[in-house]
Amino acid sequence: MKLGIQMRKFVAAALLAFIAVPAAAVLRVDINSGIAAPMPIAVPAFATPAPAPTAAGSTGDLGRQVAAVIAADLGSSGLFKPLDPAAFTTTVGYGDVTKPNFGAWRTLAAQALLTGAVSVNPDGNITVACYAYDVFTSEELARQGFVTTAAGWRRAAHKCADLVYSRLTGETGYFDTRIVYVSETGPRTKRIKLLALMDQDGANHRFLTNGQNLVLTPRFAPDDQTITYMSYADNRPRIWLYTLGSGVQTALRPASGDFPSMTFAPRFMPGGGSMVFSMSVGGNTDVYRIDLASRKVTRLTSAPGIDTAPSPSPDGSRIVFESDRGGTQQLYVMNADGSGQQRISFGEGRYGTPVWSPRGDTIAFTKIGGGQFRIGIMKTDGSGERLLTSSWQDEGPTWAPNGRVIMFFRTAQGSGATALWTVDLSGQNERKLKTPLDASDPAWSPLLP
Repeated sequence: MKLGIQMRKFVAAALLAFIAVPAAAVLRVDINSGIAAPMPIAVPAFATPAPAPTAAGSTGDLGRQVAAVIAADLGSSGLFKPLDPAAFTTTVGYGDVTKPNFGAWRTLAAQALLTGAVSVNPDGNITVACYAYDVFTSEELARQGFVTTAAGWRRAAHKCADLVYSRLTGETGYFDTRIVYVSETGPRTKRIKLLALMDQDGANHRFLTNGQNLVLTPRFAPDDQTITYMSYADNRPRIWLYTLGSGVQTALRPASGDFPSMTFAPRFMPGGGSMVFSMSVGGNTDVYRIDLASRKVTRLTSAPGIDTAPSPSPDGSRIVFESDRGGTQQLYVMNADGSGQQRISFGEGRYGTPVWSPRGDTIAFTKIGGGQFRIGIMKTDGSGERLLTSSWQDEGPTWAPNGRVIMFFRTAQGSGATALWTVDLSGQNERKLKTPLDASDPAWSPLLP
């Protein structure tokens, strides 16, 4: 595949077959409990049949690094508690991968065990094999193998973590993903803003733009190969497209040649064949849709005021957006053709930056009131509103592809420094991501292919 992991036919049935869980296995993580009772899990260094060099280091070194990445992924979810390797009373040799010493792991109160092996293939690629076990029943829960270049070992680790997360929660994992965001530096009155891309855990960080032009609101296409964003290139605010493979940047234009005014707040529709965005014309801002093949533009709203920040439902049938048509900034939902517009937010304060959950049942938003910006969620009809954060200024939510975790950016009171944070749907598990500079406007990618 283009981005690293080569999911191929399993090269050895004992290592690479995906095994169905025995009917008696009942080990499960309660996805609604947040960090109340995370499951203790042991993730020892992955073994190797024989130490061998690779382009990314020895298989022994990679085995230790793979285990560390998996443990960090699972721990970050708040649902698992990786045990300290310093407390391990046993090491895992190559022969122990398929026949663990469950008694040794029970003494550490580990409920689950994730182990595996790293080996070199004849063509120079590596195989990372992952095994998950229920320690107390001594049963295998799942196993899977991943063939990749040596440089792609981190993706193999993320996929192993996704395997365990999926098996023990019943939900799709989200660790093999990327984040695009706005990297910020410089004084408040003259901020330099660049597009930046990284893995969801902060690794493999790189800048996509040079900071010559101000950039805002990056968003992934469903295929993960294109990013749309707003740029002030040539002192004209408008939407651009960035192709990740080639680095080519292209201004979004209609079939008529160009838009008459500034365009902003872009987001791809499901399938990636069209986009919704906002455009200001004659003092009024409305939501539009553009077909990317024909470049035909359709106006979806026409109420006086500012209609912006459109976000489609996963099936593309409806769109949530923010509007001040009623006098204050609130959330509205409409059909994909612009019909059936109705307000859904009725609490105190203002609402902005709505984002439809990948699960289709929830909308995340920024709640503004009482001198605070907070991240909240509500059902798609506006009921069940619940705030997840309580800091001074949290805004710009984006969903993990499984709809269980939200990333946002937080501005520190006083200093104005911005940083990326995540919170799960329980509101209990908040975590800060490390970035080289200040960070804002994150967007979570779909699961990588």
